[in-house]
Amino acid sequence: MFCAGFVQLAQNAFSFGVWFNEPHTNNTNTLVWMANRQQPVNGKLSKLCLLNSGNLVLLDAAQITTWSSNTASHTQVTLLLHDDGNLVLRDSQGTILWQSFDSPTDTLLPGQPLTRFTQLVSSRSETNHSSGFYKLLFDDDNVLRLIYDGPYVSSQYWPVPWILIWQAGRFNYNSTRIAVLDSLGNFTSSDNYFFSTNDYGSVVPRRLKLDCDGNVRVYSRNDKSKQWYVSRQVIFDACSIHGICGANSTCDYDHERGRRCSCLPGYRVKNHSDWSYGCEPMFDLTCDGNESNSTFLKIQGVEFYGYDHNYVQNSTYMNCVNLCLRDCNCKGFQYRYDGDQGFSCYTKLELRNGRRSPSYNGTIYLRLPNGNSFSKVESVRVDDHVFGALEMICFLMIWSFLIRTRQKSCADQQGYHLATVGFRKYSYRELEEATKGFSEEIGRGGGGVVYKGILSDQRHAAIKRLYEAKQGEGEFLAEVSIIGRLNHMNLIEMWGYCAEGKHRLLVYEYMENGSLAQKLSSNTLDWSKRYNIALGVARVLAYLHEECLEWILHCDIKPQNILLDASYEPKVADFGLSKLLNRNTLNKNSSFSMIRGTRGYMAPEWVYNLPITSKVDVYSYGIVLLEMITGKSPTTSVQSIDGENSHNERLVTWVREKTSGTYSPEYIIDPAIKTNYDEFKMALLAKVALKCVKEDKDARPSMSQVVEMLQSHESDPLNYGIVLLEMITGKSPTTSVQSIDGENSHNERLVTWVREKTSGTYSPEYIIDPAIKTNYDEFKMALLAKVALKCVKEDKDARPSMSQVVEMLQSHESDPLKY
Repeated sequence: MFCAGFVQLAQNAFSFGVWFNEPHTNNTNTLVWMANRQQPVNGKLSKLCLLNSGNLVLLDAAQITTWSSNTASHTQVTLLLHDDGNLVLRDSQGTILWQSFDSPTDTLLPGQPLTRFTQLVSSRSETNHSSGFYKLLFDDDNVLRLIYDGPYVSSQYWPVPWILIWQAGRFNYNSTRIAVLDSLGNFTSSDNYFFSTNDYGSVVPRRLKLDCDGNVRVYSRNDKSKQWYVSRQVIFDACSIHGICGANSTCDYDHERGRRCSCLPGYRVKNHSDWSYGCEPMFDLTCDGNESNSTFLKIQGVEFYGYDHNYVQNSTYMNCVNLCLRDCNCKGFQYRYDGDQGFSCYTKLELRNGRRSPSYNGTIYLRLPNGNSFSKVESVRVDDHVFGALEMICFLMIWSFLIRTRQKSCADQQGYHLATVGFRKYSYRELEEATKGFSEEIGRGGGGVVYKGILSDQRHAAIKRLYEAKQGEGEFLAEVSIIGRLNHMNLIEMWGYCAEGKHRLLVYEYMENGSLAQKLSSNTLDWSKRYNIALGVARVLAYLHEECLEWILHCDIKPQNILLDASYEPKVADFGLSKLLNRNTLNKNSSFSMIRGTRGYMAPEWVYNLPITSKVDVYSYGIVLLEMITGKSPTTSVQSIDGENSHNERLVTWVREKTSGTYSPEYIIDPAIKTNYDEFKMALLAKVALKCVKEDKDARPSMSQVVEMLQSHESDPLNYGIVLLEMITGKSPTTSVQSIDGENSHNERLVTWVREKTSGTYSPEYIIDPAIKTNYDEFKMALLAKVALKCVKEDKDARPSMSQVVEMLQSHESDPLKY
């Protein structure tokens, strides 16, 4: 599963490391450990040496040691790469002298402990693997923490620093300081922190990584597609991560729009490709004792956490003003009402960790030169969540290359682009030959034409030739910077691109079964395939909206953009209309006004010029579901419910009518599958679809909620029953429990034990966890036990469905007769 060796980080720059063995993919190496992340070596003459002294050293081209295991042995030593990814140096007696698990970089593998002696340190960026600013470690108080350790300041941001340890669900009396991720997806820490991944229980490759944006994520790999996906992340509010927007800036975050960094009035961004550098003043404040040189700009709904120079309770506003004016280094002050303490004043020498929120009741007064032109809240805005630092780096490097293309040799170009974007750059001639002069067209859209081709390595590819208009070039740059950083089993895989002269082309994997639109029109999709396609598309949209490093809208979800591989696994394609660049200006944006998707699949927000959010994709997805259920296109009219041809109504209204009142839902089913479909799943799909196409965007579910609804029927009542029994009794199902007769002569498993304790003359109270034995609802306890025992019946057909479980648990709350 793992490889060890030299991995290329950039042109002629290498590191010795360990990575996942992924021979059948074109992905860049998924590194899990590096020896010399701070000092890459030259591609020529550098080597790893195991010395007779037992020391493992990495020498660069000048034979200078850039890394060493610092070990010694008088016996023969061996270097081994274990199946779990641990690189081990041991002597002839089997004693471990050194192992990579004891010196992690930014990644933990299953079974690899994080201890009091180790820490994870993020990379500086996706393409710069040197140490970044974020650390995951056990602090001196035995608590697992995330730390921002920047070039000028350090601060803790997780758990949130303004609450007590016990309020965060942690405790600090366990001094073992150990945390570990297991192979099933459980992460457990000695300070009582615990989580399970969304795919808990699946035996798949996993890795826990401290990403360069300061968030901890668990990635799982789908063995079929060989793609990595986020199965858990620790922080959901991206603005709570310190240093993410740098000094003299504020961070906005909401679930729909993601994260946005903005400079304060009077400040400008230092580095457009990396917001962690923050903003710099566009003014000079003189300190000549003349207080009239300064004024204060009031900004409401903004707070800056930490770095308070003075804190004065029960202060007047003028007292706070004078306190700041008397200090040459004071950049402003926070003034807010703190209840019984009256108004409090916090003067600031540093403006860091700024957050903007309408719900925040405080006010910041920003110090500016008198007579300034910064009275309005305006700033340079390169939105971090819109055009993220990682993608911006890609974009700028690619664009720089395109400008200087004629000044570089071909070898330099190829190495530069491989290091920058991670996939191959093709010449126009190569792709012209691969497509036989662009002779076999297999698709056409607003951004360009797609041709079938065979690459020089004999792989079949779909090659998209973008129109030469300005919009086509913009789409090209968006797709290159976005898709190269996305990984999901239901997302089309990009293999390379061409940027030569006026030509802009993209090279994708070829889908043997064409598009969903083609299969629907040919009536070749059975019911199970349709349902699996619906679920796969929902999963990838949830990933784009909520799970990947950037917040992405597709804006053109339709059957033509849902491709099917040889196993009919769906792959969402065509990111020419993906919106990564304009998520900060969501209302009346000129760029957005040109991007309205496809007639019949467009959400009402486009028509009424309303703010564009992820709910536009939800609406389009709902229309696609209705088309899969009915076999009818939303762009064509359908017969009215009364069966007459006197008038026609659109698809959504028609389905609503057919599934309400006396009309059976079976009337909407595509005739091609009418004799063979799952009635429950059909009803579920129709229900989900109609939720997705509501006129009010706020009434539509998110895509993660859609996935949850579509997977609800797959929930296992057996596992649920076991969990219930464990909650009731406080006993683990994996350990034995004392037999009902009270003797130790034999032990029986949890289920049998509970059945015995709740039958015959034995009272159900005997099964209650002692921790709650003096305070519980007897009726609810009996109900829980009854439901649990139904769920764990040997005969799976005798178990209730999860919907029936919910109904039983809610019965005492809604129906007095059942109660």
